[in-house]
Amino acid sequence: MGVPKHKISKSRGRKRRTHWKLETPQITRCPRCNEPVLPHRACSSCGYYRHRKVLAVAE
Repeated sequence: MGVPKHKISKSRGRKRRTHWKLETPQITRCPRCNEPVLPHRACSSCGYYRHRKVLAVAE
């Protein structure tokens, strides 16, 4: 099992972790009801995905 022989400095460890950032989700608008929706998902307010009814939504 590998064990580090030397101390990893703070700057070296932080350089390695610079790409651990969170990304904000991309939000688009539903073309049918204009509600915000995540891409490639059915709209929760109208139930449509790519101009087809895929969810039964109680209104």
